[in-house]
Amino acid sequence: MKLEGQVRIPSGCAIAAVISKEGTRMPGDKIAQCMIPMHDRSNGLGGGFAGYGIYPEYKDFYALHMFFNDRTTRKDCEAFLKEYFEIVRSEIIPTRKIPAITDEPIIWRYFVAPLQSMLRSMQVDEKEFVARAVMRINTQLKGAYVFSSGKNMGTFKAVGFPEDVGEFYRLEEYEGYCWTAHGRYPTNTPGWWGGAHPFTLLDTSIVHNGEISSYDANRRFIEMFGYKCTLQTDTEVITYIMDYLVRVQGLTLTEAANVIAAPFWSTIDKEPDEATKKRLAFLRTVFPSLLVTGPFSIVVGFTGGLMALNDRLKLRSMVVGEKDDRVFIASEEAAIRAMEPEAENIWSPAGGEPVIVRVKEGAY
Repeated sequence: MKLEGQVRIPSGCAIAAVISKEGTRMPGDKIAQCMIPMHDRSNGLGGGFAGYGIYPEYKDFYALHMFFNDRTTRKDCEAFLKEYFEIVRSEIIPTRKIPAITDEPIIWRYFVAPLQSMLRSMQVDEKEFVARAVMRINTQLKGAYVFSSGKNMGTFKAVGFPEDVGEFYRLEEYEGYCWTAHGRYPTNTPGWWGGAHPFTLLDTSIVHNGEISSYDANRRFIEMFGYKCTLQTDTEVITYIMDYLVRVQGLTLTEAANVIAAPFWSTIDKEPDEATKKRLAFLRTVFPSLLVTGPFSIVVGFTGGLMALNDRLKLRSMVVGEKDDRVFIASEEAAIRAMEPEAENIWSPAGGEPVIVRVKEGAY
């Protein structure tokens, strides 16, 4: 029998990310390779990636990545899309047959633009329009799932180890200024294609290591505003919380972090700056049901940037490193070294302390 110290016991899933502040595009196979040192953090039940800046030729259109159970479902979904969107391109997402990835659904993508007549009749902006369409497909079209819906970005995920998922989706053929990655080790939710990370809505994507003990409270609150948690995993709710706080409520990323990983009241009471103290108290008072409790580290991807965040007690590992204009984030330093052996300024963010990195204006 192996004793403690003789066997590796990883603390949950693996997350990683890289971003170029100059907007330099990087091939996707690099982020896939960095997941190999963290192989033991996954169990083969989910892996995935999100890339930003990967569709420059269609940057003005929403890229809908979708899973379908069968051709009939795909035809039904296309009929729905044609009622609400102009479809400028429709195609199967290229994949590579490998033994490690099996039982794949039909994997398709559509580049679409909302019909102006529908926007006028519904009296909503196009982001709200697309978000509602995604929720409707995922809740009402059985066997159809939108797993990515942003502009000039896309998510690629499957049941498998992340390095195999990267090979399956031929990530070396894509280039983006920002990439996130996830290797899943589900503990209390099923492993299936739609439940793999990243989770996305519009251009917001989430990779998450941990477990959300506040899931029921978070879900009940967010579903009052039209969001529907249908993908059988607790992480999905964080994506909708971020969309609600930043897009709908207009909070900054730092303010959203102060809701999700809110400081303790005792910490707020000791805040020396009175304006900051009032703002932190306001956020805790207005959004108490969106405090996410339990151990977690997350990376939030969005157009033009990344945010990394630990729970306020820092119960999950996360490290950050830099090299030239690039910033690296991962569960382990070994993953950062796999992306950039000469990475510098390696540090571990404090619990509840957001690390926000943005691409310079106009570079993406």
